[in-house]
Amino acid sequence: MSTNDITNILVCGIGGQGVMTAAEILAEAAMTEGHDVKKTEVAGMAQRGGVVTSHLRFGRKVLSPQIEPGTVQVLLGFEGAEALRWSHYLKPDGIALVNNARLVPPVVELGLFDYPEDPTGQMRAAGHRVVSFDAMTIARDLGEIRLGNTVMLGAIADYLPFAANVLLACIDKRFARKGEKVVEANRRAFAAGRDAVARQLAASPA
Repeated sequence: MSTNDITNILVCGIGGQGVMTAAEILAEAAMTEGHDVKKTEVAGMAQRGGVVTSHLRFGRKVLSPQIEPGTVQVLLGFEGAEALRWSHYLKPDGIALVNNARLVPPVVELGLFDYPEDPTGQMRAAGHRVVSFDAMTIARDLGEIRLGNTVMLGAIADYLPFAANVLLACIDKRFARKGEKVVEANRRAFAAGRDAVARQLAASPA
């Protein structure tokens, strides 16, 4: 999971999906494990569904938050077209974990850009390893669409250089002030995200 003792994770999506919150929780989990952590974010009209990305780097010693193309171990794509757009950042042996629910941003609705017909298919055709699942449907089935970002955190939990429970503990801490029901809902979402990835991998041909 590391190159020169540094783990590079790129989180991308559109405004309102909880991309920044997810990146913050991942950073907190890495710091809990004693890693040096650097993080940078870009939010373009985030409240209106614009592009949101976060570069997260952690390890023994990290000098810069900026990730270079071709060096990402895990691309966490909250939205398929954005995952495709950032897929050139993946290492040859990296993995993309992608929410394949179709979320069309305003720039597409305005006719400024065309939405790709099959974003994850294009990524696979380019040789990338991709695990895709519908995080929004999973969250909706759990009773709250806002649980989507925790579903995504569950998806990445088994692709980090520390135990999944470390990340879960940070999620618990983040939502503790909102009460036990909210904490439990996020725990279910986390478990559902992990399970979604495991089931997709089990169903994939060897």
